[in-house]
Amino acid sequence: DLNEVRASTEAGILDNLDDARALGELFLTIRKFPRPVIAAVRGRAFAGGCGLATACDIVLASSTAKFGYTEMNLGFVPALVMTILRRAVPEKHAFEMIATGQILDAHTAQHAGLVNQVFADADFDIAVDKYAANLASKPASALTLSKRLLYQMDGLGFEACIEAGAQVNAMARKTDALREGIDRFLKRKS
Repeated sequence: DLNEVRASTEAGILDNLDDARALGELFLTIRKFPRPVIAAVRGRAFAGGCGLATACDIVLASSTAKFGYTEMNLGFVPALVMTILRRAVPEKHAFEMIATGQILDAHTAQHAGLVNQVFADADFDIAVDKYAANLASKPASALTLSKRLLYQMDGLGFEACIEAGAQVNAMARKTDALREGIDRFLKRKS
């Protein structure tokens, strides 16, 4: 909302800091949410919309969707989302996206690593529902542990990542989901 951004230029630094931190809390909530959060993008996701999509765990796009960190074109900085963008795409792609404010089509955004899947516009809603249903059919405990571990690794060294992985591995072995999955697999084999 450009009117909101315009109003923020007149606000005090502490008010702007509170506002920015609130957006940061949203990104942290998405990151900490135990289940995968999917962004389904049809149309344009520019500036804050692109940042919100990037904050999600999975980004699904219609073939005509457009993405862009257009803040630079206004003299603004997509500062909060940079942490997430930098982890999602290679550094040079991230800098180019931020510095140029260029608009990316869905396939280019996918190639850069910003989008997971691109679906045809005509089938977009059905494809998103099918994708989400498939993801929802996975064992909740395994998804939760996987998401937590993956994002926990951001701030850890190699040895600490191996130890964190060992701990999650040990926890996963004790879940009902694993026992049920093994039983299903063995029954299918017999």
